[in-house]
Amino acid sequence: MNSNQLLNIAVEATENKKAEDIISINMKEISDMTDYFVVCHGNNERQVQSIAKAVKDSAQEAEIEVKRMEGYNEARWVLIDLADVVVHIFHKDERDYYNVEKLYRDAPIETYRQAVY
Repeated sequence: MNSNQLLNIAVEATENKKAEDIISINMKEISDMTDYFVVCHGNNERQVQSIAKAVKDSAQEAEIEVKRMEGYNEARWVLIDLADVVVHIFHKDERDYYNVEKLYRDAPIETYRQAVY
C-alpha cells in the first residue's frame, strides 16, 4: 500500500468520527521519517479516544501495522504512527497551544473537514 492510500484511510477514519479541522501536511520534502502528518482535533477526551480508535481499527482492517500509539489514556494529544503517515489527534484545547501546523507552514497542506462553530 502506498502512502497516499494510507493517508486516505487515516483521513476517512477521522472524518467518520467527526474530527474537526482535519488537515494533512505533506512531509516528503521535509522528513525522511514519514510522508504525511494528519492533524485534527476532537472536542472532548471521549471524542479524541473515539477518533484514535477508529484510525487504529481502520489501519488494522487494511492490514497496516500500527507502529506506535501514544497519549490514548490522557486523550489530550494522541499520536498514531503508521510509518508513512503519522496521525496527530488533539483535544481542542491543546491544538492551538502546540500549533503543529505552524511548525511546518512551508510544507504543502491539504484541508479536509473544517470545524463548524
